[in-house]
Amino acid sequence: MGRPIIQVENLFKSYGAVEALRGVSFVVEEGEVFGLLGPNGAGKTSTVEILEGMRTADQGLIRVCGLDPQKAGNEFKQTVGAVLQSTSLPDKLRVKEAIDLFANFYRHRANTDDLLKRFQLDEKRNAFYSHLSGGQKQRLALAMALVSDPLVVFLDEPTAGLDPQVRREIYDIIEQLKRDRKTVLLTTHYIEEAERLCDRVAIVDHGKIIALGTPRELKHGSAGTTRIEIRLARPITNGLLSHLEGVADCREFDGTYVLHSARAPQTIVALVKQLEAQSNELQSLEMFSPSLEDVFIELTGRRLRE
Repeated sequence: MGRPIIQVENLFKSYGAVEALRGVSFVVEEGEVFGLLGPNGAGKTSTVEILEGMRTADQGLIRVCGLDPQKAGNEFKQTVGAVLQSTSLPDKLRVKEAIDLFANFYRHRANTDDLLKRFQLDEKRNAFYSHLSGGQKQRLALAMALVSDPLVVFLDEPTAGLDPQVRREIYDIIEQLKRDRKTVLLTTHYIEEAERLCDRVAIVDHGKIIALGTPRELKHGSAGTTRIEIRLARPITNGLLSHLEGVADCREFDGTYVLHSARAPQTIVALVKQLEAQSNELQSLEMFSPSLEDVFIELTGRRLRE
């Protein structure tokens, strides 16, 4: 990794009685894709909007490329690109007009025709914004974020609400940014997105970072365990399941029992015996390798996307 590009120290932000951020600290290195992973309302967007200069922190040190987003003015705006959670342009603005207009805001700008081709929008260059699909609108937002060839790109939930195929297309674009050594700060509540795209991930919950590291490092905390999710014909107490052979942890979410086991085969055998003894039936059983979802469950007792 290179030099620190984003520095956040002891960041606090409240909205009335709601404490959105409670002492958030992290550093993003040059050329790194850094993810803020957490459920809705965790504080991810507040963090990004403060870094983009759109909100003022109540307390804390914030630097992006050595600049204070609140004080650096136009110099800061020339340095960063951003895709917000929701992008809206005038319905009758054409695609080529939109990107050319955005390019005129910057001293240094990329070739807009090349960007339209790169983001598969060349055939839509004369289309009205209102005629674009959701995926095309998001690709246009990404193209506009990169029109100044920024040093840092902020992506706030860039694939939220998109279908799986379009989401994969956005992943390809972000992976190209990674190959281009762009510094990217990404917020998401999708497990697979963080694991696939991010060099490092900060897991955020209730305004605090509760875990930080590479996806491999974070999952290592669950190494040697398998997540087993089961549904039963009749409810059973968690205590009985937690005492099955190999089970390290057991929690129940809306009728689904989630077990973390160090010896999955033995756990399943013991589970079947337990159910037979109680004349209960197994309706479904799924097994998963350790993921960031498991890290979140173990730290909070909740699923990431409840």
